[in-house]
Amino acid sequence: MDGVTMEKVTFDLAQTPLRAVNHYLHHNLTQTGGQAIEILNPDGAHNIAVGLNAPVEVKILGHAGYYAASMNQLANVTIAGNVGTGVAENMMSGRVHVKGFASVSAGASAHGGLLIIDGDASLRCGISLKGADIVVGGSVGSFAAFMAQAGRIVVCGNAGEALGDSLYEAVIYVRGSIKSLGADAQLEPMSEADYATVAELLAKAGFSHNPQDFKRVASAKQLYHWNEERE
Repeated sequence: MDGVTMEKVTFDLAQTPLRAVNHYLHHNLTQTGGQAIEILNPDGAHNIAVGLNAPVEVKILGHAGYYAASMNQLANVTIAGNVGTGVAENMMSGRVHVKGFASVSAGASAHGGLLIIDGDASLRCGISLKGADIVVGGSVGSFAAFMAQAGRIVVCGNAGEALGDSLYEAVIYVRGSIKSLGADAQLEPMSEADYATVAELLAKAGFSHNPQDFKRVASAKQLYHWNEERE
């Protein structure tokens, strides 16, 4: 969107119903982009800016509730506050940036795009991740990346219990301590490609940590097939 003159539209949720705002976002955006949407006084409202399908800039100036920017495609959504359950859930592409903290299931089932959380993320961050990238500036709670199938998660703080439980092909990078690993998750040596990946994702998220400080967590691949003896 660089070099594009933005047409700015402002909505105040203290005066305009959220349904009307989302209707505008679904029906009045151009696929060519060049639009900037500013949403004032969200006051924790649920389902703000869901299902966007245009390359637009959306700024939510305050705290948002459940499923903010879920099912996002192409849009660049910035939330200047904290978010409730399921921010960027099922995101397909684009970028969602949370300036505060995220509640449970941030980035759940996200297929593509980039989710940035400046603060901490609660339980089950990246659950069932299917290809998106997630960068968390703080720590993540228990069961982060549970059943994550594809994608990459960078945690700049610590990780809670059962990190990567039932992990498939997703990879997790953690800078701080890990309380415990989940079933079939294991620590692996960092390669030069891993360091490059972490450096790339940190740069995209605007963090300046040293990639050399991160550890790699991936699947041991023991749960890919049912094992009668193990049962």
